[in-house]
Amino acid sequence: MPATYGRADLHMHTRHSDGRPTVRAVLDHAARQTKLQVLAITDHDTIEGALEARSLQAQYPFDIVAGEEVTSRDGHILALFITRLVSPGMSAAETVNAIHEQDGLAIAAHPFIAAGTFGKQSLSTQGVGDLIGNVPFDGVEIDNSTPLLRLANFRARRYNRAHGRLAELGNSDAHIVEAIGKSYTRFPGRTMVDLRRAIEQRRTRAHRTSYGIKELLAYGRFWWDSSRTPNQETARAE
Repeated sequence: MPATYGRADLHMHTRHSDGRPTVRAVLDHAARQTKLQVLAITDHDTIEGALEARSLQAQYPFDIVAGEEVTSRDGHILALFITRLVSPGMSAAETVNAIHEQDGLAIAAHPFIAAGTFGKQSLSTQGVGDLIGNVPFDGVEIDNSTPLLRLANFRARRYNRAHGRLAELGNSDAHIVEAIGKSYTRFPGRTMVDLRRAIEQRRTRAHRTSYGIKELLAYGRFWWDSSRTPNQETARAE
């Protein structure tokens, strides 16, 4: 077993979908303000942000995983270690199969989040719910640090431990840089190769740190701005 444990945040958004920061801003903040060894940019239904980040890998001290948050008919699914777009609109089972065809990993994102939670955003089904016990996911997000999701996180943790027993991940689901790394995944090792092995072997643990008042106010401003100026990307936000 490796003597050291790394930190990963595998769920965050940029201007390529409904996040506020640029890809460069995400990477710069992660390098200067977090202790992450691995991160993934997972914009909604696009890999453009992830590919941009991968092209900048040599400039940063952490590993960058190419990812996407796929909108399946049954809820949102994180596709990690992918090389091309996974099309939205398929069932959860079809989406997971498409991810595995790329030799990627499929993670159930915030499986018990309720639709229509945030402001005026027009939201449909966001979490796959108890499908985490029936579809061959590789892991489940049991700690999503978006404010107001404590009940959804509790339900994900309880259901997975009772039924799914998938690898457990913590992710920020950051739409602003202040949120990056607030929830994270601990894993044996330091690299994305180590992380992948840990997910496959179910040796990950979810952790969280608390928001400060300035960070909560920053999220509040983001939600307020999003509700006042909805757009196509914001409509897909979770």
